[in-house]
Amino acid sequence: MQNVSCTSDPLKMAVITPYWGLDGLIVCMSLMVAAYMFMTRKFKYWVKRGITELTPTPFIGNIADCVLLKKSNAEFLRDLYEQSKGLPYVGFYVFDKPYLLVRDPELVKHVLVKDFNVFYDRFASTDAENDRLGYANLFMIKNPAWKQLRMKLTPIFTSGKLKKMFELLVLIINDLDKHFESYHLEGNGKTLEVKELCAKFTTDMIGSVAFGLQANALNDPKSMFRQIGREIFNYNFVRSLDFTTIFFFPNLAKYLRPKFFGKGPSKYLRTVFWDVINHRIKSGEKRNDLIDILIELKEKYKDEDTDGFKLDGDDLVAQAAIFFTGGFETSSTTMAFTLYELALNPDIQKTLRKEIHDAIKKNDGKLTYDMIMTLPYLDMVVSETLRKYPPLGFLDRVAVADYKVPNSDLVVEKNTPIFISMAGMHHDPQFFPNPEKFDPLRFTEEAKKSRLNYTYFPFGDGPHNCIGMRLGLLQAKLGVLSMLKDHEFSVCEKTRIPMVLDPKGVTTTCLGGLFLNVRKATTVAG
Repeated sequence: MQNVSCTSDPLKMAVITPYWGLDGLIVCMSLMVAAYMFMTRKFKYWVKRGITELTPTPFIGNIADCVLLKKSNAEFLRDLYEQSKGLPYVGFYVFDKPYLLVRDPELVKHVLVKDFNVFYDRFASTDAENDRLGYANLFMIKNPAWKQLRMKLTPIFTSGKLKKMFELLVLIINDLDKHFESYHLEGNGKTLEVKELCAKFTTDMIGSVAFGLQANALNDPKSMFRQIGREIFNYNFVRSLDFTTIFFFPNLAKYLRPKFFGKGPSKYLRTVFWDVINHRIKSGEKRNDLIDILIELKEKYKDEDTDGFKLDGDDLVAQAAIFFTGGFETSSTTMAFTLYELALNPDIQKTLRKEIHDAIKKNDGKLTYDMIMTLPYLDMVVSETLRKYPPLGFLDRVAVADYKVPNSDLVVEKNTPIFISMAGMHHDPQFFPNPEKFDPLRFTEEAKKSRLNYTYFPFGDGPHNCIGMRLGLLQAKLGVLSMLKDHEFSVCEKTRIPMVLDPKGVTTTCLGGLFLNVRKATTVAG
């Protein structure tokens, strides 16, 4: 008999089955099941606590539209708000992590004000080592450094300080008037992209009051300050992913390394800031601006360290950076949307222009701080704009301890992210009937007194509200007044009706620009 060779067949050397291919399929399937089980293990977290939750999708939770840039963060949260009508709060998920959306005005008051000691930190964050400017600014920094920093910076925005800043702002009005003259807007006028126009105007303003510099954005298309501003809010894929990471999954910031202001702008603002501050210290020049105040704080608290934060280096630069960024963007957005709504509502525009002309005549042609801030109809118009188009359409907080919700059995566990949809509440017909209508009369004194508290808060509320609110309102009102006193705004072929917001924007901004026809006003009443 012949001996049969006993050579091994590689196909029969698998571990689980006789075949490697089948083994591989089993392993892959097992890994997929394990991943699915791991990423869905926290689903039903809210249901188990007797709370309604929005059905999540495995691996992504409820945030797919944000990650895919189909919806802005604010629109996503507004949708959640509208889907949970009638509920005081609703649970949702970012990936597998449970979040809570608060809808009830009374609970909003507890989160923002009454129980602030539990919710004093924003959930949003960047990585302190990778992005110190993003981490250490007043908007983002955590307690206890936040409390100390807020206390030191609050005096910057007193009425007395703002009145001194106003003198700097009025100088920019002359540049704006000359800029309008360059368009030759007599007769039928011209189509202008007013969002960019407003951004140039507020860039020049905040460049003056924050940095003591002539940004010259109105006159110079290549102004570096304006280019940096565009880059910060250039809602391309990378910047949108940066902001989504920072606000919704900051635990990944260490790995994804987003920069709050962007890489290029961070470098530029750091360089410009130190050039200005060193020159100011050396020359002894005083301009009653933010730089002067930061220099005073730097000297006064140079030896103070709060939880690793010092008023020096990048920690000091961070404050100038956030005031520049927030100062030009929120004000320009408010101005642009106000002009858009006035173009759609010519009767409101005429009423406002008449108030402006009457006030200027009564004040002998002078623009003063007190005049700007006490025009009732202008305040009503801007307030209604901020209702329809809040610059940042949501608020975020995180519980720093377990928290029992008042009049409820619900205990919010420590480290649970809390979100409030400002855009949702501002468009809730329960609080604002016919919410898509632009109606300044919602903000008469009588209407404000009759409205439920904590349903309107475009600048946030409580101790963590926007510290620059009054400066922002001053810039927006001054800009609208200056543009409207001599010009009429109307819709044109390129005007989007209805308004379409940029789904990639973390702030409320129009998609593709905001175009209006602008012409020289022919009569006092428009």
